[in-house]
Amino acid sequence: MNIHKNHNSISSVKVIIMSSPLSTSSLFLLSCILLVQMAMGVNPLFHFCSSSNNFTSNGPYETNLNKLMGDLYFKTPPTGFGLGSIGQYQTRASGLALCRGDVSSTDCKTCVVEASGEIRRRCPSNKAAIIWYDNCLLKYSDMDFFGKIDEQNKFYMYNLRNVSNPEYFNTQVKKLLSKLSEKAYVSPKLYATGDSVLGESKKLYGLVQCTRDLSSVDCKKCVDGAISELPSCCDGKEGGRVVGGSCNVRYEIYPFVSA
Repeated sequence: MNIHKNHNSISSVKVIIMSSPLSTSSLFLLSCILLVQMAMGVNPLFHFCSSSNNFTSNGPYETNLNKLMGDLYFKTPPTGFGLGSIGQYQTRASGLALCRGDVSSTDCKTCVVEASGEIRRRCPSNKAAIIWYDNCLLKYSDMDFFGKIDEQNKFYMYNLRNVSNPEYFNTQVKKLLSKLSEKAYVSPKLYATGDSVLGESKKLYGLVQCTRDLSSVDCKKCVDGAISELPSCCDGKEGGRVVGGSCNVRYEIYPFVSA
């Protein structure tokens, strides 16, 4: 894994990779204790390549994948979400791109273009891959995954600094994110942000978001599941994220989205 620059906080990354179209191995846990620094959405947060099902260079699957990437350039920026499929049977390529709900259409397009090029460089012959940035995610596969919660491709990020009163803080994190879950699943964007007061002078900020191929019910299921994982990764940490292929949740003690 690469070390990236972060202007806001130093984080550690804990990664879970599970068996799926993007990984044919059995469930295993890969813990990477790294100082990860992110350049405000410029560098990828993480990526996974499929470990099997490679395609032939210049073959029909690659042709369809290239067309799909081009479609996502145009479909995603206007609304922040795009999906599509090109081809049939074994050469069919399906993919989606999602931009963070507060990102402008210009920044969304920039992120999707960067993501599509970077994932092809990192996974040059893989039929399935996913990549995350602060501003967007991009995912493609030779399997039909639309409308299904991705339980397999997931990683955690957390701030290395601990809070002074973890029991109180954890309760406030769950309370805020659960409230945002209720807002997001009835929102057209399947996205919500908000904040709450911590004591006299501090605030807690949160975000939840789902890919819009999910139903409202599955979005809430995905987000609530991610919230339930926070004690495993981010107990008492000043900031944390559970980032998956279908939804993500994040909390910090500083603002991190546009107003």
